[in-house]
Amino acid sequence: MTTTSIRGAVLHEIGAERPYARSRPLRVETLELAAPGATELRVRIECAGLCHSDLSVVDGNRARPVPMLLGHEAAGIVEEVGADVPGLAEGDRVVMTFLPRCGDCRGCASDGASPCERGSASNAAGTLLSGERRLGLGGEPVHHHLGVSGFATHAVVDHRSVVRVAQDVPADVAALLGCAVLTGGGAVLNAARPQPGETIGVVGLGGVGMAAVLVALGVPDVEVVAIDPVPEKRALAERLGARAITADDLVDSGERLASVVEAAGAVPALEAAVALTAPGGRTVTVGLPHPDARLSLSPAALVGEGRSLVGSYLGSAVPSRDIPRYADMWRAGRLDVGVLVSSRIRLDDVAAGMDALADGTALRQIVDLEP
Repeated sequence: MTTTSIRGAVLHEIGAERPYARSRPLRVETLELAAPGATELRVRIECAGLCHSDLSVVDGNRARPVPMLLGHEAAGIVEEVGADVPGLAEGDRVVMTFLPRCGDCRGCASDGASPCERGSASNAAGTLLSGERRLGLGGEPVHHHLGVSGFATHAVVDHRSVVRVAQDVPADVAALLGCAVLTGGGAVLNAARPQPGETIGVVGLGGVGMAAVLVALGVPDVEVVAIDPVPEKRALAERLGARAITADDLVDSGERLASVVEAAGAVPALEAAVALTAPGGRTVTVGLPHPDARLSLSPAALVGEGRSLVGSYLGSAVPSRDIPRYADMWRAGRLDVGVLVSSRIRLDDVAAGMDALADGTALRQIVDLEP
């Protein structure tokens, strides 16, 4: 089988000591990339974003097989198209999405409410939707990360893991539409669904949480409250137009909100989000703490106050529907995705970028992969 040499950031060890720039569980190496299968395409990656879902594999919060080429939030240009790929051509710019949708299972029939069953299984196994691996290192297979493996110069992906966008959408904006905006924005529009006159809160102002704030600010006649302990993140949210506050101060005020999105991926943050939700309101969680983490709450309070707690994976999104909608919002000047970019780094600096992400000092670091 024909292969192409690529460079990519491969995770060899889960749970290594920090700083990762010193322990080096994640190393940039030269890999073999096989040609795409019939339902797949090869993409030249232009840029990728560093997300907590990448960090959660490095630190062991999400169990994945290794070695694995990380990265799931990316955009690039199609270079080769499989024989059974519809609607895509060489030269198209595509956004990667981290959960392929087979189109045939119960999850895919849920209009985004439930994950694709086949996509979830292939993601857990470290394969593409076909069950195949197209990556190798020294002749040994390397696992794909969430069907994408975007921390690389090139990727082979299933066509159901990408959405085409127009060329006027810059690569860095396109990449962020595929995870931060799709997840955070979807938690607002698809799961929380704030109504005119309501107030929506967002707990945790990382990349996904700040994207939720951005999208919520575009909903007519809805007040947005941004909640985070870090003053710099609150200041950014205020500049964007949100009311920013800490969770403790909001609890002390006695104010409760019609809907609250939790995007921190930590149990205390989710408990705070539940406590801040008003009677009849909805708490939406998109964060992914360790699978062993447990939440403490009062069922009587949920029932007695008619509140609901909703999990939203990938922002309860249908990527082929939602990504074009966010691209249109960006084009109209109603979604300033660029404010999410805290820095731009090289592929060789991904391990150090993971340290910055773990320290909570970065929103979205963009890995530039163009020469």
